[in-house]
Amino acid sequence: MKILMLTWEYPPRIVGGIARVVHDLSKRLIKDGHDVTVVTYKEGDVPYFENDKGVKVYRADNFMINPNNFIDWVLQLNFNLVAKASEIIAKEGKFDVIHAHDWLVAASAKTLKNSYNIPIVSTIHATESGRNSGIHDEVQRYINDTEWMLTYESTEVIVNSNYMKNELQRLFGLPFEKISVVPNAINLTNYSGIEKDYDFRRQYAMDNEKIILFSGRLVYEKGIQHLIAAMPKIIQNYYDAKLVIVGKGGMLDELKQQVDYLGLGNKVYFTGYLDHKKLFKMYKCADIAVFPSTYEPFGIVALEAMLAGLPVVVSDIGGLNEIVDHGVNGMKSYAGNPNSIADSILTLLYDYQLADKIVKNAKQKIKDKYNWTKVAQDTHFVYQKAICETVADRQLKQLEQEKARKTNKVKNGEGELNNLLKFRKRQAYA
Repeated sequence: MKILMLTWEYPPRIVGGIARVVHDLSKRLIKDGHDVTVVTYKEGDVPYFENDKGVKVYRADNFMINPNNFIDWVLQLNFNLVAKASEIIAKEGKFDVIHAHDWLVAASAKTLKNSYNIPIVSTIHATESGRNSGIHDEVQRYINDTEWMLTYESTEVIVNSNYMKNELQRLFGLPFEKISVVPNAINLTNYSGIEKDYDFRRQYAMDNEKIILFSGRLVYEKGIQHLIAAMPKIIQNYYDAKLVIVGKGGMLDELKQQVDYLGLGNKVYFTGYLDHKKLFKMYKCADIAVFPSTYEPFGIVALEAMLAGLPVVVSDIGGLNEIVDHGVNGMKSYAGNPNSIADSILTLLYDYQLADKIVKNAKQKIKDKYNWTKVAQDTHFVYQKAICETVADRQLKQLEQEKARKTNKVKNGEGELNNLLKFRKRQAYA
């Protein structure tokens, strides 16, 4: 199968979780014998084309003129994604399916679909309404409407959790059978050869301190503010605990002010952005990973922590709520509740047997359910479904057109016969 991936981020450009999903899914599809082409945005000095171990990656610049705003920037990028994909099709022939990732490539996916009659399978990784707890201004409304348009134009829609399936049905009125739940996955060899590095660990905490780790974008919906608010209770009951926050984002200054206000300067450490090698080393050095999101469609960072052998604490919302069974392969806390977050963390800090059991169960669940072999097979099934539906729709239209032609022919024949009868009647009367 020839597959075209449309995405605005692909390694080394990593904005959120889409880049890793597209990268790992494409690699697995290649191993399964498919032909995968990625068309994405060119940022920095990366090449316009590279063969990424079988995945053909084409990158397009944006316009040289400065856009008025982010929406214009996205539209300008889509024009160039269409141009690049059309160039590839002219050289190598049509693709069997377009896999569009989120609203940022909706315009290019729709244009290519209509120009070349290629079905779209879209993955909605998150929604604008979910990220912002509703739609509050015209920019958000535009993004929300574009998400709807992408799902409307798509033959099939993929989401990564049942939570997201319900959200799309509620927001966009999509038919139940049009949405397939295919979870994200993780490369099971991520931590091969990575051991606990004590010298690396001492950059962030002393040997006697237990590291409570958060990793992700520093934005409101990730809930870091609630985790920081939980630290006074944690320290009061377990003094040798330290919170290490990995990531960057718009809330950094606000979070640092919160730390200073609570007098936690010596108990909270901001590392800034860490590349994936350092991040994996950090997972190996930490003692507990916490993901206190207030909105989380899936939560691939939780899988990374679980595979690394860390007991995790997550909010009881979204995809995180589906990944973790409380007290079995992780701990849950009430979303937005610092007291509940502190209680779950303290339970793991004091109950070593529970923590060990959770780590063991978590690793087994990842191997069984969240591996790319299974996820790629499920995704391929959705591709097949979309292609079959497109062929069936095309055949149905042809039958309807043929029926219409025959009906018109019969009507025309009846009209000629009636005219002849009328003419004969007039002759007989004369």
